[in-house]
Amino acid sequence: MIGIKAPSRKSDIRSSIRRRIPMRIEAPTPMQDETTTTRPTSPYEALGGAPVFRAVCERFYDLMESEPEFARLRAMHADDLAPMRGALASFLGGWAGGPREWFESNPGRCMFSVHGSLAIDRDTADQWADAMERAIAETDIANRALADQLAERLTSMARGMAKQAA
Repeated sequence: MIGIKAPSRKSDIRSSIRRRIPMRIEAPTPMQDETTTTRPTSPYEALGGAPVFRAVCERFYDLMESEPEFARLRAMHADDLAPMRGALASFLGGWAGGPREWFESNPGRCMFSVHGSLAIDRDTADQWADAMERAIAETDIANRALADQLAERLTSMARGMAKQAA
């Protein structure tokens, strides 16, 4: 039996808690049959690749533009959302294991550094998370369990950007 050795001391436990492993979305193990010889190598592929990430981001920004419940979030963005639609799809795709174009075009940057100057509070973080959860839920993604994992990870990331009141 292969196992993971449990920390033996309290200090080891605290140390292991501090060393947080980045959140990952686990790509599913494929069912094997005569027609399936390969499996997706990343969540990006398992979710459907670029078309799915573009569709999610299009729906996300459509919701932001059309739904009054996302008004504060919309007000934080430029009038023209076209550049953001492409940038978010590129970022999310690369983050999920797809082409790394966004990261190559923005070396050393991440979503936290890109949004660091914005006054993101709990309300706007919740609006972002709610819009993204809806966009993912309303997009045709065959692997719903993996799509739900994606929504959970992005919700956590969005809420982590909320700045505490001074």
